[in-house]
Amino acid sequence: MSVGNVIEVAGIDVFYGASQILFGVDLAVSEGQTMALLGRNGAGKSTTMKAIAGLAPPRRGVVKLFGNETTARKPYHIARAGLGFVPEDRQVFPEHSVEDNLLIAQKPGPDGRDEWSVARIYDVFPLLAPLRQRMAGRLSGGEQQMLAIARMLMGNPSVLLLDEPSEGLAPIIVQRIGELIRTLRQTGVTILIAEQNMHFCLGLASDATVIDKGQIVFAGTIAALKANDDVRQRYLAL
Repeated sequence: MSVGNVIEVAGIDVFYGASQILFGVDLAVSEGQTMALLGRNGAGKSTTMKAIAGLAPPRRGVVKLFGNETTARKPYHIARAGLGFVPEDRQVFPEHSVEDNLLIAQKPGPDGRDEWSVARIYDVFPLLAPLRQRMAGRLSGGEQQMLAIARMLMGNPSVLLLDEPSEGLAPIIVQRIGELIRTLRQTGVTILIAEQNMHFCLGLASDATVIDKGQIVFAGTIAALKANDDVRQRYLAL
């Protein structure tokens, strides 16, 4: 495994009960890189993200974060090591206010850095500022997605996993999510985005990995993927 990789996944098999979901998946994301993990619904994107975050431990294979093996570590240990995860279903605390959701997640990063405060969140997420006292369960889908990303940032992570950040959102909100990811990318954090929507990732990611039926079928640059009609038509329906 390369020393420069922040996320390293080597030959992982993941099962849900007796059903195997991932088959020998390999994935590597280098420091400061924004990688798109693309595939149709049910291809294995979310399971790959959960395996990295410790929520779906592999039965075989190895997962490393910052060069340290995390395959069998608990999710909270992986989070403390600098991983931030926004799941597909967002999982905000619906009976708590926007600001309480943020404060619940507040902690310094693994190196002690404390770059994200509530004030900075409202500066970067201006849509959330007037909603600070609103119950999270009363937010729209786009507002909840913003809150889920903001809450994750309050933990000052170095690596961000974003699972389907554009799913089910209005085009204007998708555009704002994209602008936010570009802003985060400029801070130097490492980002892995799981998406069905390749077009959403075109201006965000430099590289792409395509997964289908739990196996990696393509890994390369976004430019190479755009030029590969066969992969796009067979696995992304584009």
